Amino acid sequence: MEYYNYIKALHLIFVITWFAGLFYIPRLFIYQIEAYQKDEPEKSILTRQLKLMTKRLWFIITWPSAILASIFAFTLLIMIPDWLQQPWMHVKLGFVVLLYAYHIKCHLIFRELQNDVVKWNSNKMRIWNEGSTLILFSVIFLVIVRDAINWIYGVVGIFVLAIMLMLGIKLYKRIRAKNPDA
Repeated sequence: MEYYNYIKALHLIFVITWFAGLFYIPRLFIYQIEAYQKDEPEKSILTRQLKLMTKRLWFIITWPSAILASIFAFTLLIMIPDWLQQPWMHVKLGFVVLLYAYHIKCHLIFRELQNDVVKWNSNKMRIWNEGSTLILFSVIFLVIVRDAINWIYGVVGIFVLAIMLMLGIKLYKRIRAKNPDA
């Protein structure tokens, strides 16, 4: 137990860097998708640079952070196995599974774009970009309030957040339609 705080700190550090990668990678996907719509030579220059940026972000920051966050999380669960008896931990682990599903889907999108396969448009990718935000909000509130959470308010709160994010995306789309440089 003397190393508990160090392990917890390392877990949090790598969760933060993992989320940083998950927040930024869809943004790079958006830029890459939009670059495919440009004329040459701008298209080739942008896609080459964006492929390099996404590759570095994905393999140097995001994947290692996911793996290290998980290793330190498992270490914490081994140190304090009673957490596995707590209902809030079951829900949190469910969100972690959802986060890994999101991560793996981002990996599949990454591979497609690296191979010049574009199946998404930039608007759908903007919506996809908010998935990690919803998971982050859910996990943070769950961990902080734990058993005191009123599940009805929590679920309603997440839906309200999702609606606000969608409205923000629609507003941005309108602003961008009026001013393409925005």
